[in-house]
Amino acid sequence: MNTTKKQPQRTCVACRSVGGKRGLLRVVRTPEGRVLLDPSGRLPGRGAYFCRENACLAAAVKGVQLEHILKVKMISEDRETLKTALGEILKEQAVV
Repeated sequence: MNTTKKQPQRTCVACRSVGGKRGLLRVVRTPEGRVLLDPSGRLPGRGAYFCRENACLAAAVKGVQLEHILKVKMISEDRETLKTALGEILKEQAVV
């Protein structure tokens, strides 16, 4: 009997492509209402997933669609924190 474990599938908020949970980046609204990048995928709260494509990450920073999905109004501090974290990911991708 073959017992392969199913991989959870998630949809990118920006481009609507479906991929494995581990291959996408998760942005989470914490119970306190903050918006953070969740590299581990385990923080509690409402989450949204993005591909690692430049266009999708740029859409995450714009925030209008992200605010709608996370059901929160992002404050400027959260937007800057998210922009910085996603900028680091873009730099890492450019090197590799």
